[in-house]
Amino acid sequence: MSIQVVYAIVKAGGRQEKVSVGDVVVVDKLAGEVGDEITLAPVMLVDGDKVTAGADLAQSSVTAEIVGDEKGPKINILKFKNKTGFRKRQGHRAQLTAVKVTAIT
Repeated sequence: MSIQVVYAIVKAGGRQEKVSVGDVVVVDKLAGEVGDEITLAPVMLVDGDKVTAGADLAQSSVTAEIVGDEKGPKINILKFKNKTGFRKRQGHRAQLTAVKVTAIT
């Protein structure tokens, strides 16, 4: 028995992610509320032995549902200059969105 494997490589937030139906992926902050449907741009689509890429993806799409908003890990930025007494401390947390893939067509 062979199992039909369907997955897509999508571009979301400047990165590419491998997704299949039911996966939850964390991407950069997206506009929208929890429960909204969004469409992600596919870069490559694999359906069993058939691989689709390039111009053939015009009719393909990956739909996902926004699950919730999250924050990334805290990044500490420390600047120090010797012999001058200069110290600067800064922090940053990336704003992220969790999305659940609902369909690959």
